[in-house]
Amino acid sequence: MTFPFIPTTADEMAQRGWDELDILFITGDAYIDHPAFGTPLLARLLESEGFRVGIIAQPDWHDKEAFRIMGRPRLFAAISAGAMDSMVNHYTAAKKVRNDDAYTPGNQSGKRPNRAVIAYTAAVKGTFKGIPTVIGGIEASLRRLAHYDYWDNKVRRSVLVDSKADLLLYGMAENAICDLAHRLQAGESIKEITDIRGSAYLSRTTPKNGIILPSFEQVSCDKNAYGEAFKLAAEQANPALARPLSQMYGERAVVVNPPATPLTQKELDRIYALPFIRLPHPSYTEPIPAFEQIKFSITSHRGCFGGCAFCAITHHQGKTIQSRSATSILEEVEHLTEHPQFKGTISDIGGPTANMYGLCCGNPEAEATCKRSSCLYPQRCRHLVTADREAVTLLKKVMQNPKVKHLFIASGIRYDLLAAQPNYFEQLLKHHVGGLLKVAPETTSDPVAKVMRKPGHEVFERFLRSFYDRSRTLGKKQGIVPYFISGHPGCRLNDMIDVALFLKKHRLRVEPVQEFTPTPGSLSTCIYHTGTDPFTGEPVYVPRDATERRLQKALLLWHRPESRKDILEALKRTGRMKDRDRLLGAGKKRRF
Repeated sequence: MTFPFIPTTADEMAQRGWDELDILFITGDAYIDHPAFGTPLLARLLESEGFRVGIIAQPDWHDKEAFRIMGRPRLFAAISAGAMDSMVNHYTAAKKVRNDDAYTPGNQSGKRPNRAVIAYTAAVKGTFKGIPTVIGGIEASLRRLAHYDYWDNKVRRSVLVDSKADLLLYGMAENAICDLAHRLQAGESIKEITDIRGSAYLSRTTPKNGIILPSFEQVSCDKNAYGEAFKLAAEQANPALARPLSQMYGERAVVVNPPATPLTQKELDRIYALPFIRLPHPSYTEPIPAFEQIKFSITSHRGCFGGCAFCAITHHQGKTIQSRSATSILEEVEHLTEHPQFKGTISDIGGPTANMYGLCCGNPEAEATCKRSSCLYPQRCRHLVTADREAVTLLKKVMQNPKVKHLFIASGIRYDLLAAQPNYFEQLLKHHVGGLLKVAPETTSDPVAKVMRKPGHEVFERFLRSFYDRSRTLGKKQGIVPYFISGHPGCRLNDMIDVALFLKKHRLRVEPVQEFTPTPGSLSTCIYHTGTDPFTGEPVYVPRDATERRLQKALLLWHRPESRKDILEALKRTGRMKDRDRLLGAGKKRRF
């Protein structure tokens, strides 16, 4: 007899004939049995390894009974805040409380606590005395060392210290959690398990071959020490040459083992072949926005070699692109077409950057010793293989499925790669743009782009010309949805006025604006906190004043009448009233 969902209650356990779990997952997201969500993915993987696994989704952290509904697990509790850091989930860049949560039925806010990893771990420890606790997911992963916290406006300790968990697994953690489960099953104590790649633990000693970071006491009061710690940790990102990191907290050290090695294609294919139902748990009666957005999408790969300063994907998924085989993806497409709600449209096939599928380093020896944070910045690495044949072939094969009427690429496109991928560009524009293509230049100011580790305005301008010319040749009326960031380190009002003028010139409208939020783990957050680039030592301007941040945001929304007052104030502040007519005068509608 098969059971579609991972158990969430004692009754569902009893249906399987279980009286005890091996592993209990606690998550801040609703339970959606879909591979796009980390907890169900890891639960399915452990299930395939023969473990009895249960999921408690969004428990009331004030109520011990909410954690007892399936009893005490035999091996350990695995705890995650969910797909987002809980503080990012709860608060805007202006630190105002959000009124929605896309990962909760009915889009309701307040179903998870602030600093969810800490709150859930405390609740589990209070409920099950002495139980091994393992924390992971994006919140734990990016807070594994001392980190600047925007909401407290101070440097906080490693979440491993604050949560008092036994072990932290960072990154995607498939191999790490399987290794841990089998070793605990074999009788090892969790205190003895200190050698798993992609893990962090507390110790009274530091590894002999490790790198000692400035202590928490140092980084919490000295911004230079903070920048040095960030730089040293970032230099150990390559799994092939990374050494353990240790950071002292009083008499104890947080020891961070080297990152997990990238999954092989065979390992990745196996994970996505697990029996996901691709539906929310049937106990939910309201729609879950995050599921509605991705229910007919397919993950083709993970990792990103872009190295953007404001993004922490590389710190979590790694720089190496790990691509599934075409066979694996086509099998998932076939499975997806059997979904009762499928009407012929696949909303996306992609990853962090859609057109990185199948790309890799062409020199394994160079890759093994590479210390670059980006394969694209400041210029494209000569070893990077940018051939687009695999991606084009995949898209064509998917469209050969008679049940697939439309296939769109909704995940981000790295437009500065498209010049080296002419066939992919052609295929994309011809068949896979739903009227609007999402791209993320983030800025067109060259000084700001340098801080962001992004290409400058000339590259984006060339892309725009090519996009509109090719679309016109194909007889397509297609537009661009550009993503821009306001208030980023390095960005002054003068820079944002230049960006607004660029947008006006090219008739681009940004909706919505991404206001820079310093999130744990990113280079931009380090710069925001310290005012210095940790790799160059150069000072970087940081727009902290609330008024300036408001004016920067208004400039990106140049087309809105309600922005006019703020734009005029920005022009006055910078002595650029001469640009008023160019920026606020009527624009012409783009003709395709």
